[in-house]
Amino acid sequence: MAMRTRERRLGGRAIVVLAVGAAAVGVVPASARADHRECGGHAATHRVLERMTHRHGLTGAAVRVDDPGCGAWTDASGVADRRTGRPMRADLRGRIGSITKSFTAVTVLALAAEGRISLDAPVERYLPGLLDRDGYDGRRVTVRSLLRHTSGLPDHMDTFDDTEEFRFRHFEPEELVERALRLPPPGASWHYSTTNYVVAGLIVEKASGHPLEEEVRRRILEPLRLRDTYWPGDELGIRGPHPRGYVREERGGQAEWADTTAMNTTVAWAGGALISSPRDVSTFYGALLGGRLLPAAMLAEMERTVPGDPDRLWPGAEYGLGLIRTPLRCGGVWWGHAGDIDGFTAISGVAPSGRRVAIAFNENPSTQEAFDDELNLVQTALCDS
Repeated sequence: MAMRTRERRLGGRAIVVLAVGAAAVGVVPASARADHRECGGHAATHRVLERMTHRHGLTGAAVRVDDPGCGAWTDASGVADRRTGRPMRADLRGRIGSITKSFTAVTVLALAAEGRISLDAPVERYLPGLLDRDGYDGRRVTVRSLLRHTSGLPDHMDTFDDTEEFRFRHFEPEELVERALRLPPPGASWHYSTTNYVVAGLIVEKASGHPLEEEVRRRILEPLRLRDTYWPGDELGIRGPHPRGYVREERGGQAEWADTTAMNTTVAWAGGALISSPRDVSTFYGALLGGRLLPAAMLAEMERTVPGDPDRLWPGAEYGLGLIRTPLRCGGVWWGHAGDIDGFTAISGVAPSGRRVAIAFNENPSTQEAFDDELNLVQTALCDS
């Protein structure tokens, strides 16, 4: 759920191209506009953004870029609400899916820096018996392997055939783990699984003595003043200004859009439940990669990667501890993460220059070409002169 495999992204969705309105450029401070002129325009990024809504037919798309030398700027295209035609904006809240994994990983690593969690300790040390069933063994799964998706645990999201099976239900974390363990082990050594982060969230609670939500608030949200970022719990809606989220389907040759804004995301919890905004997500990754959230040694652990499955991430991507490393076409690599929940897609990253990008869609890309352009939008925003 929190970040679908490419097959799930592209499966069962109609391919219909529809132009859905003109671009809306966000307002930035005068100082940032001056820097914008000195640093050059952003025409290339704007063109890719427009392609997302005009060529690929997404309902709405928004981008925010923060540059240490040129200030912040935003751009948006399409609509936030198909019924009213309200324009999409880059300052709206939305579901960020698997970007939640980075927040959870930072919390685990902060506890590790305090000596309260050992990355190479088995899950059994913290959660005795949790994984001991159907051939699984908590003594063979380490905390590090959870965060890196090399644990050998399947994904509980694969136990659902349809979104409606979980959309309006509350789930306890232990219930999600139990569902996962009914599945056979994945065949590959690296297997993207939201269940890994559900277990990691439970370890945070055991090691800290506090709910995961409280630890994330205390260690990340409050120090960084991320006012748009929160755990929704069982709330179905999104607080504050936000776009509607849509899933596009084809019925009888006609394109239809199902409004999936209302959702109980306890089904993803530590691996995909957070709500945030492009500003907050960009601030978070800037602080993380800038060394403000973790000691240097723990950030280095986060950046120790293994190759990911390109069918579950994208070509060239490697996975660390809640961070994805991707080659940047203008040199070096960008670090960040992506998230995908029915109706909402988010992706964010930081370039070697310190430039940051945060992107939000209120409809999931449903073709290979659209998915490629989603990654192209990240590359272009980070490399645009």
